[in-house]
Amino acid sequence: MSETNPRLFIVSPHFDDAVFSCGALLAAHPDAAVCTVFAAPPEHDMHTDWDEKAGFANAHEAVHERTVEDNRALEVLDAIPLRMPFRDSQYADSPSIDQMAAALEETIYRTTANTLLMPLGLHHDDHARVFEACCEILPRLTHLNWFGYEEAIHRLTPGAVQARLADLAQRGIVATPATPSAGHTIDVQRRAHLKREAVNAYASQLRAFGAGNYDDVFATERYWQLSVGRKRARK
Repeated sequence: MSETNPRLFIVSPHFDDAVFSCGALLAAHPDAAVCTVFAAPPEHDMHTDWDEKAGFANAHEAVHERTVEDNRALEVLDAIPLRMPFRDSQYADSPSIDQMAAALEETIYRTTANTLLMPLGLHHDDHARVFEACCEILPRLTHLNWFGYEEAIHRLTPGAVQARLADLAQRGIVATPATPSAGHTIDVQRRAHLKREAVNAYASQLRAFGAGNYDDVFATERYWQLSVGRKRARK
């Protein structure tokens, strides 16, 4: 890939978030790294409502199959999977923000990324925690081009995006509507086709959401360029 093109590193809270929210962008940037934060099974097997909705008998089966689904989806988009050893909150084992931030920073340094995309942390507690970890390292990695992405489905929560933009401003992070510059030349229809194919690889998650409840994943992707500005004084 040319040095003038962005080398993407996308932080994905769960296995599907990067593809659901940034799949069309990934289709135009082969060899992008997708780093899933909550990718580990629980230490002791268990049963959760979400895994049951997705069609799994237990958590270990769920994480195994979701990893397989993620491999298929990222293969469609020529993306590189990176996985962190943390467990999502449904398994009652939440790492600290500092732990996640340190692991993310170390992982980023091992790549050739120059453009980093982080979730805005909308609605879901796991997403909010990943957002916090990214905000911790953003001021230390200002050599990267930072973007926040609106998480598909979760961005439909009334007021969620507006509240997060206000929160970023309070942190001294300026958010400007923008999209990472184009990578390989690929037409819009082809991007949409590849994204749809990748999304469909997450069969268990689509089953859990239910027909008609995940249409937003195919809507226009939205991004915000992030930069460290002057922090506003709190009243």
